[in-house]
Amino acid sequence: MFIVDAHQDIAYNALEWGRDLRRSVAETRALEAREHPDYCREDAQGGICMVGLPELRRGGVAIVFGTLFAYPLVGVGKGVNPRYRLTQSYRDPDGAWRVAREQLDYYRRLAQEAGVWLLLTQEDLERFIGAWSQSNGADPQRPFGIVPLMEGADAVRRPEEAEDWFAAGLRVLGLAWAHGSRYCGGNGRPGPLTPEGRRLLHHMQRVGLVLDTSHLAEESFWQALEQFEGTVIASHSNCRALVDSPRHLSDAMIRAIAERGGVIGIAPINPFLYTHWKRSQPFAVSLRRVVEHIDHVCQLTGSANHVGIGSDLDGGLGRDEAPEELETVADFPRLAEALAAAGYAQEDVVRIMGGNWLRLLERVLPRAADAQLQPTDKG
Repeated sequence: MFIVDAHQDIAYNALEWGRDLRRSVAETRALEAREHPDYCREDAQGGICMVGLPELRRGGVAIVFGTLFAYPLVGVGKGVNPRYRLTQSYRDPDGAWRVAREQLDYYRRLAQEAGVWLLLTQEDLERFIGAWSQSNGADPQRPFGIVPLMEGADAVRRPEEAEDWFAAGLRVLGLAWAHGSRYCGGNGRPGPLTPEGRRLLHHMQRVGLVLDTSHLAEESFWQALEQFEGTVIASHSNCRALVDSPRHLSDAMIRAIAERGGVIGIAPINPFLYTHWKRSQPFAVSLRRVVEHIDHVCQLTGSANHVGIGSDLDGGLGRDEAPEELETVADFPRLAEALAAAGYAQEDVVRIMGGNWLRLLERVLPRAADAQLQPTDKG
């Protein structure tokens, strides 16, 4: 099965935590257990590793939206975990820009590895799919594709800089992380679009950047949809009807994204699946609960065409915060089994596991000539 995951913090984890994607999950866990025996398992900003390139390939994960994420140094002081290096953090737009550029450069270096592709154009995607279809999960160099997504827009120093980021390879842009940004409010700091935010949306639409609404404050969400006529997604947001939090999408927001032809990535993370799940008071969670969030989107929108996976695995939480069936990302096919067990037809399972995101990429990625980029040197 061709699986697409619309949200993983691969570059941040590599550059902040030293998590080399090329290692297996077992290797990374063993290394971190040796280096941090006293607090590794308590680390709220890393969790127990679940993502490695061998597991991604074995699980059939073909494409990941790889984030550019700079951690804002807001309120960071006492109680900082000793594992924090804060190399991927910022205090001003120039600092955010440097971090995001470093992470984009990391993806470019990673794409020099055999079998790793940076998917920036239609031509890249077409050749990637052809190569992937001729491979199998036993191939240690099975094609694996990365689409760059920026989580929080502070690295865009001026709205006009959207064009530079697009030319550099950015394809999806979220205006805010939880703390918000100078462009809009976030789910942890409500507020409207700012005048700069409106200008940024104008430039995003002009160059063809996709708007990621995950983490937007609700006021900013509705203003952005009114202002922006381009493609809209939520890379990693669950259903507020099932988890009562401004971090997630109301029914009206879900319908609005679907009406715009967008896709919503459901995150299989326990506190995103149940309101009352806490690290201090954990309980077992099944993939059936992930299916309930997926099904809620399907029932609201009338089809299985607007929902997919946006796992955010290893994005601050790990194995202890994931459903019991998911030991690593290699177990994503178990979600397909859970969907089938819930009565979903095979064609709908294929859409949810990756087909919807793939269809969106086929629509929004530019032709190489339009992007003023050359296809990546693969094939």
